[in-house]
Amino acid sequence: MSIERVRNYFRQYNMEDRILEFDVSSATVELAAEAVGCAPARIAKTLSFLVGDHAVLIVAAGDAKIDNPKYKAQFSKKAKMLSPEEVTAMIGHSVGGVCPFGVNEGVEVYLDKSLKRFDTVFPACGSSNSAIELTIPELEQYSGYTGWIDVCKGWNTQE
Repeated sequence: MSIERVRNYFRQYNMEDRILEFDVSSATVELAAEAVGCAPARIAKTLSFLVGDHAVLIVAAGDAKIDNPKYKAQFSKKAKMLSPEEVTAMIGHSVGGVCPFGVNEGVEVYLDKSLKRFDTVFPACGSSNSAIELTIPELEQYSGYTGWIDVCKGWNTQE
């Protein structure tokens, strides 16, 4: 089970007890925000894409949407999300619980700048009823991220 994989991942940092598990679904931004009790924007959603022949995860704020021109400028190709079957096979988590923790070897993780406006955010933890509250420095540390990118729109009213 994917949440066990994430729990084992966080165990090496003595952080497994910080994982929140809910009696209700947290599979969408709206459901996660309701389960956690925060604004939807603070849900750190993890989006799965295919770049060339490998999987890329982009962690973005719950109110952000992929901006296709920005994405193409970043990755030199059109955004192509993974199918649910590809997500499970390539990432190691299923849709609804995808997170940047305990993922398969070779998966690149990027953090979108839409997250930087928050002190803490809530990414999933491998299941459709879990999350963990992390500071931005903790998200950087535990996600094994490749870098910060700017590929989203809709979250910044100045856009």
